Amino acid sequence: MGLAGKTALVTGSAKGLGRRTAMELAALGCDVAITYVTSRAEADHAVSEIEAMGRRALAVQADVAKTEDVERLVRTVEEGLGGVDILVNAAGPFIRERRLFADYQVEDIHYLMNGNLLGTMLLDHRVLPGMRERGWGRIIHFGFGHAGEARSWPHRAAYAAAKVGLVSFTKTLAVEEAASGVTVNMICPGDIRGDNKEKGIADVEGFTDDESPRGRPGTGEDVARVIGFLCLPASDFVTGNTIDVSGGLDPIRSNVKRSGA
Repeated sequence: MGLAGKTALVTGSAKGLGRRTAMELAALGCDVAITYVTSRAEADHAVSEIEAMGRRALAVQADVAKTEDVERLVRTVEEGLGGVDILVNAAGPFIRERRLFADYQVEDIHYLMNGNLLGTMLLDHRVLPGMRERGWGRIIHFGFGHAGEARSWPHRAAYAAAKVGLVSFTKTLAVEEAASGVTVNMICPGDIRGDNKEKGIADVEGFTDDESPRGRPGTGEDVARVIGFLCLPASDFVTGNTIDVSGGLDPIRSNVKRSGA
């Protein structure tokens, strides 16, 4: 298999897009570390599924918004599965309720920035020495549709600022680490909701989504397949990119239009 013998750490992988990504990487041959904040049962179930594929797996409780959890998380994975070859930063807090920036609590601002930007940077910083030593690594960041354009996103100010900052960091880190054999890319999922985050493409065949230019709902498989490709050894020439997996949906303009209607 393309990634046999590699160890992947996928944050926020007890449920949703992170879980589907973890399963994709396991299917490609990876041993996988699952992380969760409160979803212990779901994380343990994911570990069981991965082990049933013949891979090693473990679940680690960690909140990437907390600096002390980042160090403990990586250390636990290294002790249990070995050095991290693939880091997928799928975790990131999001407040679905639309709010003006002035209406946010200070602690909400800190949590959104720490969870979506600083925690990701610290995780990358922690695993990079091992990737450099082995001369191989894959880092994936999560953004949102059209994040690379750095447009305004009313009612999402803190979240959008964190992710747009992550765009620049993705491109910078990709250039800095290219000679080390480490690629860094950002995946920007569309508005994939609910159970669809863990479904396959075949599961939504025949369903329509009137908001999606593609016409069908997006699924976790749509996102996970792209990540799987980017992690393959032969994808080493693809780095520093922000890749929309959105079916053509522009989440910023559609949300602004609905909120102003």
